[in-house]
Amino acid sequence: MSERRYDVCVIGAGLVGLGVARALIEQLQGISVLVLDKEDRVAAHQSSHNSGVVHSGLYYKPGSLKARLCVEGREETYAICEANGIAAKRCGKLVVATHESQLGALDELERRGRANGLNGLERVGPSGIRDHEPEARGISALYVPDAGVVDYPALAAHQAATLERAGAAVLSGQPVTAIEHRSDGVVVVAAESFHVRAVVNCAGLQSDRVARLAGVSTPIRIVPFRGEYYRLAEEKTGLVRALVYPVPDPRFPFLGVHFTRRVDGVVEVGPNAVLALGREQYRGVSPNWPDVWETLRGSGFRRLAMRHWLSGTRELMSSRSRHLYARLARNLIPATRGSDLLTGGAGVRAQAVSPDGSLVDDFVIEEAGNSLHVLNAPSPGATASIAIGRYVASKVAPIITA
Repeated sequence: MSERRYDVCVIGAGLVGLGVARALIEQLQGISVLVLDKEDRVAAHQSSHNSGVVHSGLYYKPGSLKARLCVEGREETYAICEANGIAAKRCGKLVVATHESQLGALDELERRGRANGLNGLERVGPSGIRDHEPEARGISALYVPDAGVVDYPALAAHQAATLERAGAAVLSGQPVTAIEHRSDGVVVVAAESFHVRAVVNCAGLQSDRVARLAGVSTPIRIVPFRGEYYRLAEEKTGLVRALVYPVPDPRFPFLGVHFTRRVDGVVEVGPNAVLALGREQYRGVSPNWPDVWETLRGSGFRRLAMRHWLSGTRELMSSRSRHLYARLARNLIPATRGSDLLTGGAGVRAQAVSPDGSLVDDFVIEEAGNSLHVLNAPSPGATASIAIGRYVASKVAPIITA
């Protein structure tokens, strides 16, 4: 079989992969770029199965990759959407403390937000909460004006079209089955074979598997967590103006059940976080038992499960009961009732887990010869995708120019 030749192959046509490909073309004039995806369209998984939130950079440890790239990517996301007519709104959000025990964590969020350069952060009391969100209740809150919402699938489609106009090849239906290192480059085997000088793995839910195909021995394993959403009945959407979040549990990278008014006016409630029975097991999708077995036999997951079995059980219970879910939602918006919640969508988060059972917090990008692997880029990966792309492209440039 003849091999088509390119300078760089990006595996994964989600927002991060598309961002990397675009940055490569912008930084390295004249190079040829190939983007492969196993699905029949771009952004088929995490990039489209999410709440559409543009994260501000509030939650992340100052100085971390997440903090820096989220803040940069946030502004670039708003700018590219405004310039190209993609639906986006910088609507702001409230992070609400409902108990005194949460005030310390709220203080820490405020400290992080200011350290990360967020503009206009405002600490408000009960009356201030009602000024921003009349139906919300709490004892204190942080108002974050830089947060917003965007149509991420439309952004991904724009990025793919921009790449193709620039001469890149964006090919769907190309599941990668082998990566062969040679003295003169790398052969990526999918539905066709491609000879390239460098490979960038942005495969998201499959990123650890693609890394292993490339011969990278990484201790990180992807554990899929499913986030299940409800949506408010249309006559109840007036309960929420913009974004209303709880103070998150600092032990987890998940933000808790919250309210999101999307760009189309739909108000989503959620998500929770339960172990997915498959890396791509959305609502209505049958379990993938080989995926489940791979997760369960991982030492990191077993340690994680033993450490957090109680909170995991609570999440699972809320997943099975609309009324329990509504009870969580009422912590923020007391007028919420179980009958107001209609079944919504679901997303699966690619969460990297270390062998010791800890959830990897920061973005993880590993270099291995003439390949580079994005092994952990969950939320705020979509918000940060343009900045992640530029960061990754700077790492690939020395391989191409050597």
